[in-house]
Amino acid sequence: MQPERLRTSARSHKQGKDVSKLKLYGGAKNRGRRCYWAAKELGLEIEGVEIDLSCGQHRSPDFLKLNPNGQVPVLDDDGFILVESLAINLYLAKKHGGPLAAASPREEALITQWSFWVVTQVEHLLIEILEHRMMLPEAERDAAHADESWERLQKPLAALEVTLTDRDYLVGNRFTIADLNVSIVMSLINRLQLDITRYPNARAWLDTCLGRPAAKGYA
Repeated sequence: MQPERLRTSARSHKQGKDVSKLKLYGGAKNRGRRCYWAAKELGLEIEGVEIDLSCGQHRSPDFLKLNPNGQVPVLDDDGFILVESLAINLYLAKKHGGPLAAASPREEALITQWSFWVVTQVEHLLIEILEHRMMLPEAERDAAHADESWERLQKPLAALEVTLTDRDYLVGNRFTIADLNVSIVMSLINRLQLDITRYPNARAWLDTCLGRPAAKGYA
């Protein structure tokens, strides 16, 4: 794909070392915001290439060469193409090191575990609530379906609450890419104004993660 065919905006952050130029297709209003936050935490320079979903640019032949799924975001790291926002974050953390990355194989396994957990146990339920309380046309919303999803969400929230009983963060008792991946998905709790005060550990953890300076504008 020729970059000049796409509307581009540069996002620059300080770098502690010389790294290849990263390019991210997809704006910060969709799931690409997860990757922009990760890049900012890691001090990476990232060039954003806007993809206009409203006019079907994600279905153009040029874009489908990058991602046949026709979805954003897509990372281009010096010719290495990677899709799926949380996978991109795991890759960036592993490649560029620092405290966000795993310090051992066990930590890496736990980071992967929590990233899978939030996708399989939490994200789809939050999206169902979002759709039926805010996003769908009024006539297509089903309040009972949203309420059912909220009830189903109590089980993973309770599991998170127990996990955070004796620690401040999910892995290694420090902020890692696991916390970023999980909290950015769970930021929908704030958007939906869901009451999770019955889970004080989870509530405090989420506030801490989303309150990080690098999260501003993305979480």
